Amino acid sequence: MTTHAPQSPQAAQAAHAVKLPATLDEAVAALTAMPAAVPVAGGTDLMASVNSGLLRPAALVGLGRISEIRGWQYQDGHALLGAGLTHARMGRPDFAALMPALAAAARAAGPPTVRNAGTLGGNIASAAPTGDSLPVLAALEATLVIAGPDGSRREVPVSHLLAGMDMLRAGELIGFVRVPLLHAPQVFLKATGRTGPGRATASVALVLDPARRGVRCAVGAIAPMPLRPLDAENWVASLIDWDAERALDPQALHAFGEYVAAACIPDQAPDGTREELPPAVLHLRRTVAVLARRALGRALS
Repeated sequence: MTTHAPQSPQAAQAAHAVKLPATLDEAVAALTAMPAAVPVAGGTDLMASVNSGLLRPAALVGLGRISEIRGWQYQDGHALLGAGLTHARMGRPDFAALMPALAAAARAAGPPTVRNAGTLGGNIASAAPTGDSLPVLAALEATLVIAGPDGSRREVPVSHLLAGMDMLRAGELIGFVRVPLLHAPQVFLKATGRTGPGRATASVALVLDPARRGVRCAVGAIAPMPLRPLDAENWVASLIDWDAERALDPQALHAFGEYVAAACIPDQAPDGTREELPPAVLHLRRTVAVLARRALGRALS
């Protein structure tokens, strides 16, 4: 458990029952034995809630000593990423060569204190709309390997967990993230409300999949979960000459950005009538269009 904020009385109270398991199965057993306990790795989100008085966990299960989830391995054309990987570790060059968009998201996750403590699994479990890794994982169509009681393991698409279609059950923990190795361009871009690291007002992850002749795009921070503009993906993929230079003219790039923005921030009501969007929403829509256009341009360059 790592935090650089002063510990409040609430945090001190929560710390009286802390388990520090050495393996994933031990952590699951601790959570099963203490249903009210809260798992914590980096603690960047949890301790902010504790110190502000919004959360008072009866007990904590620290995940920082579980070495098996702090690295990654290769498996059947996929990378199996440990949920305990920190943003700082994912931002290093060796990881960036493997997962460039995820590395870029990790480097943009915040100041060094956050990147050194925050973990991939924590980003997913907290499911904050502004989580930088989430649109990347959605675009990569990653799956979660969830550890449960009695050594059980099950896999769930990241998108299902974020959409609430499949939730973590009692005693379960995110152990690993399975990501396909595409060996193709991947881009992550985000806009913030200020200069330097900060929370995203909008973000875009874009992945090329030459084997399937596809483009995958996910837009983050503008909705409770990342949005996939599937029609825009299919449209632009049909314009790309996958057997040649894979280039598009500026007009097509511009049209793609507008297509993505309109799909994610529509001006059409459910009954088909068009609504005049407020200036702030129009600005956000323009931001998404620019990010999507630039992301695709960089991926194809």
